[in-house]
Amino acid sequence: MDIFLLILGFLIALLGIIGSFLPILPGPFTSWVGLLILHFTDAVPMNWTFLGITLAIAILIWIVDYFIPAIGTKKFGGTRYGVIGTMVGLVIGLIAPIPFGIIIGPFVGAYIGEMLNEKNSGKALKAAFGSFIGFLTSSFMKFIAAVIFTGLYISIFWDYKAAFFSF
Repeated sequence: MDIFLLILGFLIALLGIIGSFLPILPGPFTSWVGLLILHFTDAVPMNWTFLGITLAIAILIWIVDYFIPAIGTKKFGGTRYGVIGTMVGLVIGLIAPIPFGIIIGPFVGAYIGEMLNEKNSGKALKAAFGSFIGFLTSSFMKFIAAVIFTGLYISIFWDYKAAFFSF
């Protein structure tokens, strides 16, 4: 059972890294769930202090994640249409078989969203840029946290690897 939990936790931690770029999956929190699963094994002792601190960090990042794209959009004169366009563009960019779709999609989506609201293309371009910068900042922050949580997962496993494979 420990090996199953070890593999499941690692896959969920990796899913958290992918979730850093997907708006529907909370990346750092998902990676934290991987850490939690690792601590449910018999090989790794439960460390409530470590899990509590990392959970608090994951929740803080999750909350801040809602404000960063909006701040970037507002700073550059954008509207809610730009934020929504960024998210729609991200999903389309992930699905579309074009190179760099994950980068091009949010920018084009923000621009189209702003053009629906604001007919001035210069103003819409500036707002789209702000929305795009907010998205990149938020994604980078989530990505770094998810990678650190996955690194902690690997580190903890490495410390207790003998307990997993002793028969």
